[in-house]
Amino acid sequence: MITLCKTCGTSYDHQPDRCPICEDERQYVPHTGQAWTSLDAVTSAHSNKWQQLEPQLLSIKSVPAFAINQRALLLLTPQGNILWDCIPNLDPATRALITALGGLRAIAISHPHYYSTMQDWAAAFDATIYLHASDREWVMRDSPAIHFWQGDALEIMPSVTLLRLSGHFAGGTVLHWQNGEGVLLAGDILQVTPGKDAVSFMWSYPNMLPLPARSVERVTGLLEGKRFARLYGAFEGQNIPARADEIVQRSGQKYIACLR
Repeated sequence: MITLCKTCGTSYDHQPDRCPICEDERQYVPHTGQAWTSLDAVTSAHSNKWQQLEPQLLSIKSVPAFAINQRALLLLTPQGNILWDCIPNLDPATRALITALGGLRAIAISHPHYYSTMQDWAAAFDATIYLHASDREWVMRDSPAIHFWQGDALEIMPSVTLLRLSGHFAGGTVLHWQNGEGVLLAGDILQVTPGKDAVSFMWSYPNMLPLPARSVERVTGLLEGKRFARLYGAFEGQNIPARADEIVQRSGQKYIACLR
């Protein structure tokens, strides 16, 4: 039976004694202790809320909130659909809607906190999962669908490129969609601030541990020259609607200046 960690949403083939994802300093174990649930229990108690962000981009988020409460993003392309990041709940309605939209060709995930039930999504739609090889140790369930890639960039479809920025995790990845003015799907490798006019860069968000200046310089350096007018973060409402590429560079400069 598939078991899920209630705190981070990571899935296991059996109930383990501990969750290595939560024990890492970038996540946390609640003061009440580790708790577990089943995939069936999550599916019966939650449904998924859909929102259209752009004509070819939809968000999928579980309600009520579960675990980290991130959203997944569904990118529709002529070459096949891509699920960006993942949420634990794959309910029958979501299966039906994604099938009607053409299924999934690929699943790409920013970092291990959002691996959740990626294995089940891949099996349901016969999709390939793209994970950076630097984060291989954080995969808690094996799957033949997983493809570990290396280097700093991988084009998975025309105009769709994965960029390994590191930062939050060694394999921390964003998705660059060169569609018109360009779009960046950032997970929380870049964290959109409440005013939607800046981003931040963190080693651990729940424990509020910052990244060193050299890591932020790497992130902004790899994004310099990439055009993306809009940026979509990991959580509902974390959308930068214009000049996102300029905002990221300016935010990086301010962050580094504060550290120094």
